[in-house]
Amino acid sequence: MNHMSDTFLYTTTLDPRAKPLIDELIHEYDSRYGNYFSAEGAAAELNRYPPEAFAPPHGNFLLLLRNGEAIGGGAFKHYDDRTAEFKRIWTRHDLRRQGLARTVLVELEAQAVRQGYRRIYLTTGFRQPEAVGLYLNNGYTALFDTSLDPEVHKILPFEKDVSHLALPDIADARGSGQRLAAAGR
Repeated sequence: MNHMSDTFLYTTTLDPRAKPLIDELIHEYDSRYGNYFSAEGAAAELNRYPPEAFAPPHGNFLLLLRNGEAIGGGAFKHYDDRTAEFKRIWTRHDLRRQGLARTVLVELEAQAVRQGYRRIYLTTGFRQPEAVGLYLNNGYTALFDTSLDPEVHKILPFEKDVSHLALPDIADARGSGQRLAAAGR
């Protein structure tokens, strides 16, 4: 982390420290998309999932704090048994282009793996080129044709295999060794 006072806090979407993050996301989505995706705008999208969706054991919600203030954050929820879906990755508008989003992304990946996931899935919108760049530069595979105008796709999905981040399961390694020995006899 760039700043000595930066810390991660795992909390819930209801944490008052998350409010500036949520408010800014709503403002940003609305200013980029208006009611393109829904008449209710971004607030409806952000309230689509209950806080429990972003709570352990299946999800989590992360704030990046600097001097006690949220300057970034992100969350994940259950997508399938192997896959966490990342949502709400955000950094404060006046602190952009400092690598904070990457810091949040890397921490979320590590936490998703700690909670048993091996693959990340996420989507971003066609009017968020910075987000597209962030994911492509950090090992995510575009699940859409990147040669077309992004607006054709509207929603841009990405995936990343993060199984290499998992510590080898000792019991598993032993078990497979015994199975091999048995098969070889």
